[in-house]
Amino acid sequence: MVKEDNGDIKGVTDQSKSRSGNESKKEAIIPKEPMAHIAAQTFTFRELAAATKNFRPECLLGEGGFGRVYKGQLESTGQLVAVKQLDRNGLQGNREFLVEVLMLSLLHHQNLVNLIGYCADGDQRLLVYEYMPLGSLEDHLHDLRPDKEPLDWNTRMKIAAGAAKGLEYLHDKANPPVIYRDLKSSNILLDEGYFPKLSDFGLAKLGPVGDKTHVSTRVMGTYGYCAPEYAMTGQLTLKSDVYSFGVVFLEIITGRKAIDNNKGAGEHNLVAWARPLFKDRRKFPKMADPLLQGQYPIRGLYQALAVAAMCLQEQAATRPLIGDVVTALTYLASQTYDHNALVSQGNKIGPSTPTSRLRPDQRNISDGTNNLDESDTHGSPSSHIQSPNFRREFNNGAELRRFETGCGSGRKWGLEESEQPDSQRDSPGGKARGTPRNRDLDRERAVAEAKVWGENWRERKRMNE
Repeated sequence: MVKEDNGDIKGVTDQSKSRSGNESKKEAIIPKEPMAHIAAQTFTFRELAAATKNFRPECLLGEGGFGRVYKGQLESTGQLVAVKQLDRNGLQGNREFLVEVLMLSLLHHQNLVNLIGYCADGDQRLLVYEYMPLGSLEDHLHDLRPDKEPLDWNTRMKIAAGAAKGLEYLHDKANPPVIYRDLKSSNILLDEGYFPKLSDFGLAKLGPVGDKTHVSTRVMGTYGYCAPEYAMTGQLTLKSDVYSFGVVFLEIITGRKAIDNNKGAGEHNLVAWARPLFKDRRKFPKMADPLLQGQYPIRGLYQALAVAAMCLQEQAATRPLIGDVVTALTYLASQTYDHNALVSQGNKIGPSTPTSRLRPDQRNISDGTNNLDESDTHGSPSSHIQSPNFRREFNNGAELRRFETGCGSGRKWGLEESEQPDSQRDSPGGKARGTPRNRDLDRERAVAEAKVWGENWRERKRMNE
């Protein structure tokens, strides 16, 4: 990590509260002594030492390049807090400390951690946050203790959607937009009910405004999460954050670390390992976290991996806007997966019931494909990902069409070739579908059906509002 030591810190506002006024006022330079103008509460070092029992080891929550984080309780209010004590010789200096205080004092959202106050006594630099009882997302994905329950599919999608909403706030509501620049699983903290909040804004940077397409800066962040164009050129855009989100989302789905040197050759880097697997939908189930033990919706897995792959496009321009990602993930998070209900329904059907006599929804349960019948019109992630903005972002729909049709194989979202009956797969008619002409017809049919799904879903949403 390389520290940045130049450039002015500018004011940032919440554009959801105000969009009017002179733009120059919105970007006014903070005075040379900005701490006097910050609304966050100030603490003395003595107060924070008392809150953390003089920074005892048993109060230690974690540590990193910035310093250590302790659990504490404010004597004045009794409130539980997390106190980050910056290492005076560490990676986070006065500038990063000031940036974090400014950002969290001026920006407020349910998916951003709440800054309670700070301490700047002498050479001491401490930040006081609301306490997050469930720790970080990283704690629940990697190196789990034997007695710790892994996250289920529903919780993973809920966390991903919430983290995306926090990023959307920074990109679309903050004015000027804010580039987070250090999105990773250890920086996503979890409140009660696994409610996610983004934390650690020391590397945050104001995004481009006006006609500018990027901001140039020294490369900072965490290896494995940085977008390739930013790592190579230092040109930072909002899409750089989208790439980092794609890495985190892939961690959530696979349970793998962004960088894991304990893995075998070719598997050290999560994105490098995933790229060839993205090209073959039949391998998607192999990418799911083994700790899920197969308890996830097949269609949901396919759609989640499609979104992750789109966020991880090497070309920044072909990645989606975070708002479109939020739309897709909000849908995925709303589709509650109940493994026990599926098993129960499958048992009612019975193993001897001929699948040809079953209703479509029963066939999908009995053959383990979890309702992949594409005639379902109860809404689908495809209806969201098929929105005009989403398709335009994803390389004019080319990447999405690859996933819709089995990455160019001509198959729609539905049963894999390996999941189809042998008689159908081996029949001359089945082979005929592989011709270029029929692949094009299938692709056009998939796009047309997706548009219908989107229209049906939007109509139902309007009726429910």
